[in-house]
Amino acid sequence: MGTFIQLVIDGLSTGSIYAALALAIVLVNQATGMINFAQGGMAVLSAYIAWWFTGIGVPLILAILLAVVVSFFMGAIIERYLMRRFERGDPDTAIVVTIGLLTLITGLAGWLWTYNNQQFGSLFSLDTIPVLGASISVRSIGTIVVIVVMMGLLQALFLGTKLGLALRAVAINPQSAAFSGLPVGRLLMVGWGLAAVLGAVAGALVAPQLTLTPGMMDNALVYALAAVILGGLSSPIGVVVAAWLIGVLENLAAVYVPFIGYDLKVAVPFILIFVVLIVRPQGLFGRKAVVRV
Repeated sequence: MGTFIQLVIDGLSTGSIYAALALAIVLVNQATGMINFAQGGMAVLSAYIAWWFTGIGVPLILAILLAVVVSFFMGAIIERYLMRRFERGDPDTAIVVTIGLLTLITGLAGWLWTYNNQQFGSLFSLDTIPVLGASISVRSIGTIVVIVVMMGLLQALFLGTKLGLALRAVAINPQSAAFSGLPVGRLLMVGWGLAAVLGAVAGALVAPQLTLTPGMMDNALVYALAAVILGGLSSPIGVVVAAWLIGVLENLAAVYVPFIGYDLKVAVPFILIFVVLIVRPQGLFGRKAVVRV
């Protein structure tokens, strides 16, 4: 029983990291209609900025807050001066641009701070709490709580605020939104800026559990994209639940399914994707798009 509980809690903690990136991807999509493959690179760059601040004597929590602010402006600038040229063009071109941006940001981080592993401080204590025979770390609990708060705030943003409704209107039909008097350009910048903020939080959660390197978010980005497909692009709650499901199931499969083990547990999310896309193509919590002609 203790082993099962340990695997579930650890899976929820790992899934929460995937969820942070998945929420950022959902936010960009809801604000611009695009899929941002560069989100992992932006999260890495934010983590390096926070690490640099700690290196000059800034306390960790303040360093992360400063990195969050810098990340907001970084996301807004990227949208304004780069992505805006491609947002309403060919979707395939925009996807290729975000992949190129991921490569560029990763290379820039390696050039500025080298590819050596760096130690990043943890926001939460490394102490453990005994629960039914399992040792649950305070960091795991803290990570899960942070993601729940982020999920709630993002859901409230889209469903209960004028800003969220405006972002969705711009993503669905920017021309009509402009005719209605909405500042489309500024809203697009805000959407990318908020997504970069979520990425900064993801970087701050991942870096202490691994080591800070330019490629540390590569695997997490793959899982985040899987969570987006499973949960549905229109549902913040859906992608978080999907990310938790991926984290828990791959842990359980690695231990309890003999032919999978730790070497093949990466296949778990892709098996889930195949099943969900066959049964429910819009994702577990997504909505079908209805087009009237």
